Amino acid sequence: MSPARPSATDRKQAETLYKEALTAYQRWDVDEAAKKLQAAVRLIPNKAQYQISLAQTLARAGDFDRALRALANYLRLEPDSPIAGRIEQLFASGMDPVEKVLTTQMKTAQVSLDMIGAAIQMWMEFRIALGEEPLAIPKPETWAAALDYTVRKVNLRDVPLSKVARNYQTTEATVRKHYERLVSMLDIMPCDYRYFTTGEQNPLDKLVEAAELLDNLESRFRAEN
Repeated sequence: MSPARPSATDRKQAETLYKEALTAYQRWDVDEAAKKLQAAVRLIPNKAQYQISLAQTLARAGDFDRALRALANYLRLEPDSPIAGRIEQLFASGMDPVEKVLTTQMKTAQVSLDMIGAAIQMWMEFRIALGEEPLAIPKPETWAAALDYTVRKVNLRDVPLSKVARNYQTTEATVRKHYERLVSMLDIMPCDYRYFTTGEQNPLDKLVEAAELLDNLESRFRAEN
């Protein structure tokens, strides 16, 4: 027996929730975005667009198990999607070509395992964040180089772009292009907590502590005795 067709009211409400979720996602209110998308999915469970947007939101929140479940639902609804192969790779037990090149080169450069893991996490999040956008990978070395370069910059371990390009046998322009796309798609910041592995404390934590201390001092200064 096929499921009941959603009512016009349900479809309208779900679409409103979906649009509100996209707005929340853009301003990084991921909890609100996830809540609205989950409500939209409950109303219209068979709309693939809602499922992949939910996956993007959950990945941004760091909830990868649920993000992958949402992607599995997307594949169930859109088995012939042009991006099906890219999504299926996320469920594979082995490394994809980009990850193989990346780990080999970073190990050769004696980069820490934590930083290699951060680069692999960045690659997973990027592929989910792309949603239904296509991703051509004619040469895995180009994306591997960009991930290596990006995760080093996040961890304040900058290396010359020319050296990274040379190590991966690609061009500086290509590495820069992919780096800019990673930063834009994932909204990566210096010392980004998602990929920061150097030392026991992220330097940005000290900035937050300093700001809080300054705020407390100012409050005490202005307080009436």
